[in-house]
Order: sequence, then structure tokens, then C-alpha cells
Amino acid sequence: MSFVAVREVERSYVLHPGSPFRQPAVLKALRGIKLDIAEGEILGLVGESGCGKSTLARLLLGIEQPSAGEVSIGGRAISAFSPRERARLIQPIFQDPYSSLNPRATVSAAIAAPLEIRNWGDARSRAAAVARMMDAVGLPRYLVHAYPMQLSGGQRQRVAIARALIGEPRILICDEPTSALDVSVQSQILNLLIELHKTFKLTMVLISHNLAVVSHLADRVAVMYLGRIVEIGETDAVFNRPRHPYTRELLRAMLLPGHGKGLPELNLKADFPSPVSPPSGCSFHPRCAFASDICAARTPLLTPVDGREAACHHPPA
Repeated sequence: MSFVAVREVERSYVLHPGSPFRQPAVLKALRGIKLDIAEGEILGLVGESGCGKSTLARLLLGIEQPSAGEVSIGGRAISAFSPRERARLIQPIFQDPYSSLNPRATVSAAIAAPLEIRNWGDARSRAAAVARMMDAVGLPRYLVHAYPMQLSGGQRQRVAIARALIGEPRILICDEPTSALDVSVQSQILNLLIELHKTFKLTMVLISHNLAVVSHLADRVAVMYLGRIVEIGETDAVFNRPRHPYTRELLRAMLLPGHGKGLPELNLKADFPSPVSPPSGCSFHPRCAFASDICAARTPLLTPVDGREAACHHPPA
């Protein structure tokens, strides 16, 4: 039984309600998402901007509810959890650590906030918990009374991670946790997340457009395109031999150290389509070099291929 289960989830947004003179515009952010996440797993979610990664994250956090389908944790629908129960079970780490922290709150106050909201312990026990968590994330204790503006970007992200973990959640949703940081700091935060995952036995969802980050952390990777998962499997298998044309083009676009060949040429035949009016059949077919008539006529389902699942009528060899 999966720990986190996403069942045929859809999420739509009405951009304008329509009128006698025009049809309502509906943005279909998620379309029939089915996903299982095992306890203790790190799952990577990758895809272009606008593919639905962050929308799925909001549903996993319970911030929004699906238009159709269900998200459940431990066999219980996430909509059945109270906000306080959800906060104890699942926590986010956001992209920009500066905007996610109160500039008027000290490091100690920021990290202790979840404990105070729950009325956990007294001032002394909360201070001790903050000190232990600062040690766990590699924050020097002398920063306990510092403010966010006095910290580096990496230190601010460590504060955000400590705040997320101090309530002992079981799930972390990491939405681009390193993209706002200097390159020299990114690897430090990634290695910290790996260490914390083992120490606290966390289940993690890592959302990123950076495939190198995902390859470093994730056990499995799900590739999203225009609101659907088009390929999912163990990270090494998907990265070494992609079985969906979109995954292949994403990997070709990933610049590796020492590439030395300039920007790669992508074999895409059209621009990213509008989620308000997605293409028929396979959403990727207008851009796909392998597309045939069936691709425009019928939506492919996720089907087992070489130890992973891919939604493609013509999976590349």
C-alpha cells in the first residue's frame, strides 16, 4: 500500500466565467494524475514551467482541493485532515527562503513558530528544541538572535528547513529548494536534504526543473507535461534510457559540466501549447518527432515499458 496516493486527480481554474457572447475560459492545470509514493521515498517531479508541478504540490499540502479525484495519505483522504493535523504530517520548503521568512522574526522565533502554534512545551523546552534543530541543519548557534536580513541565502534556507522539521513531519514537499541560491551553496543544501532524509526517515517530493538536482536526490522521477505524468520510474532508468520523447528532449537540454559543445539542439516542432486549449490526443504530439495520426486521435495511458511507465504510442528505443 502506498503512503501517498493520488487518484485520477484533476485541477481546473476558471479564468473568466463567460458571458452570452463568449465561452468561459478554463485552465486545466492537472488532468488525470495517478501517483503512488512509498513511505521513505524521494520522488522527483520534473517538467517545463507551467506543466502543473507546483499545482500538484499545493494539492499534496492540502492548500487546494482537486476539482476531481482524491489525494490520500496513509489511506486517509487529505481533505479529512484538519489544518493542524496536516501541518504536523506534511511541511513545505519553498523556493525563496527570504520571502518565506518573517523579516521581523529572529532565527529562534522563526524555527520555534510551529511549536508555539501547537502550544508545545514551555519557553525553555522550545529553546532547547530550536538549538537541537539548528545543529541538525548546520546553523551556528550564535545566529539564534539574528534576523533574516543578516543571513546569507544558504543560511536562510537552513532556517526554513529547520522550521519545517521541528514539528517532526513525515513528509516534506520541496518546491525548487535550491534554485534561488548561489551555485556554490546549492550542493550544500542538497547534501543536507539527503542527510536529513536519512536521519528523520522522511518521505520527500522534490519539485524541480533542474534534472541534475533530481538525479542527485531522487529515488524515482515523474516527468510531467501539460498537466499529465508522461513517464515515471526509477531515476537511473529514466535518465539513462528515456521511453517518452518529451523526457528525451528534457535530458538533451540538460547542460552537464564539461559539455563543451554549446547549447544542445532540441528536436521540438512547435512551441509549448496553451493549457487553456490543450491539443487532442497526446498533448505532446504537435512538438513530437515521432507523432503519427493515432497520437492526435487518442490519449496514451501510462503503460509498463522496460521497468517503468510511459504514456506514449511510439516510445523511443
